[in-house]
Amino acid sequence: MTTNTLIPSLDHKGEIPAYVAKPEGAPRGTVIVVPEIFGVNPGIVSKADDWANKGYVAVAPDVFWRQEAGVELDHDVPEEMTRALSMMGAHDFPAGLDDIRALIAWAHARNPGDKVGLVGFCMGGLIAYQAAARTDIDASVGYYGVGLDGLIGEAGNIKGELLLHIPTADAFTSAEQQKAIHAGLDSVPNVTLYDYEGLGHGFAETKGSRRDEAGAVLADARTVEFIAKFVG
Repeated sequence: MTTNTLIPSLDHKGEIPAYVAKPEGAPRGTVIVVPEIFGVNPGIVSKADDWANKGYVAVAPDVFWRQEAGVELDHDVPEEMTRALSMMGAHDFPAGLDDIRALIAWAHARNPGDKVGLVGFCMGGLIAYQAAARTDIDASVGYYGVGLDGLIGEAGNIKGELLLHIPTADAFTSAEQQKAIHAGLDSVPNVTLYDYEGLGHGFAETKGSRRDEAGAVLADARTVEFIAKFVG
């Protein structure tokens, strides 16, 4: 079952629009699906539905709702890509992380005792790291997160489990930044890093010009195993 839901924000300044997909039986846990800078578009809806089909409650929040609710953009349309980058530049990250906390609380209220995971892409990959370091989430997965090298100092705050997928040809994360990420995180026991040689940013998108089929299938299989182990 799928629904569009409004979840109260922590600052009481509005409600977070979210796409929610539910499994047929008792859920194994909850997976928060944090989109790229393109909103809850058909690709993200498909990813949420896949998690529901695997037995989880999947919730995909509209991360840009404070700027403009309901925005759906396409990487392959140049004007929409420009708009997406602009919206990311104006994003209120502290308020956005509070939205993640609100979603975690919402999940725990609906299914007490169940664990909560998060899977994020691009900006959502950055949010996955922030959630791991700054919230009580059980497990986070980041695909091609941006700006992670600037957050290495927070690694000691990670209480749950964190998995990061790093494409080595990511135009938004240089080789030097990737080296810094490995230097800071390789020795952290509850952090797992996977490199994808020669692949670029967005390689695991559901469909579109950036998708690499073999890389996406491998990364997604690792994510499913990780979520099953640490969420349920």
